[in-house]
Amino acid sequence: MNTIQQILSAVLMLFVPFFASAQVDNDEVVGSVIQTLTPSKLIAKGQYDIKWFNNLYTQTKSTFTDGKEPRQTFFTSTVEGYTGISDTKRVNLGLILEFRSNVIANRVALDVFKFDGERGTARSGITSFAPSVKFVPFEKIGNFSVQSSIFIPLVDNEVEEGVFLDQKSYIWQNRFFYDYTFASNAFQLFTELNSELSFGKEAEFNNADQQIDGGFANNSLNLTPGIFLSYFPSSKFTVLALAQHSQRFSLGNNFTQNYTALGGGAKYQLTQTLNVEALYTDFVRGDDTGLGQTFNIGLRTVF
Repeated sequence: MNTIQQILSAVLMLFVPFFASAQVDNDEVVGSVIQTLTPSKLIAKGQYDIKWFNNLYTQTKSTFTDGKEPRQTFFTSTVEGYTGISDTKRVNLGLILEFRSNVIANRVALDVFKFDGERGTARSGITSFAPSVKFVPFEKIGNFSVQSSIFIPLVDNEVEEGVFLDQKSYIWQNRFFYDYTFASNAFQLFTELNSELSFGKEAEFNNADQQIDGGFANNSLNLTPGIFLSYFPSSKFTVLALAQHSQRFSLGNNFTQNYTALGGGAKYQLTQTLNVEALYTDFVRGDDTGLGQTFNIGLRTVF
């Protein structure tokens, strides 16, 4: 079994309990959650929207060197929960929690699921949380919304024993969502602009060039536009293609980077309240960044 097959098998195993307990409704539902409740749309007062999204990024190439490098793998598991507080579906409040597990030094990609903390090759833990608000700024444009969050870091050091875990940054994130459904309801265009302002103490190093404080991305602005085109063979199933570009601008720390990623995936409505999605992306180019791939799977329930 090759590395990609191993990664997909392990990530899918995370969801066996959900698949076992989720009963698929065979009756066709016109306008399922995946079709009508995109990230651009907000939920009603008293409703809850919970998403568990898992991202595994692995690389053996980067723009820092030529040729193949020792494998590095970074796993991020994110839980987002929102509830509606507005009678007009214009304001949602929520919380985001992030867990990470990273391995380096050519360890097998699936070792991120061992959580062994092996010195010099692995780290894991809950790394940040963020209070968040989603709102529709214009009453007459219900398919345009903004998600604003403040990420609070929980890591002591970004790098320990040569292993990076997560940014030691306070991050003000603003995500702008817009979607458009074509007249046939078979195609849907979704766009996003993600902005992240990282602030805090700049990275500090000792005489051995080991990071001892601060954050590598502090005092920088990262902008990531993305476009997603979905095709719906039925209201409960969609396949999609995506393109993203990320550009980090220095606001005083002399560090910039960028990358472009292409990919695709699918979503399926398991029940009236539960759906599953799977995505793949490939980093096709970049500057001062890795050139790897991501394998993603998520569950979302709205009730």
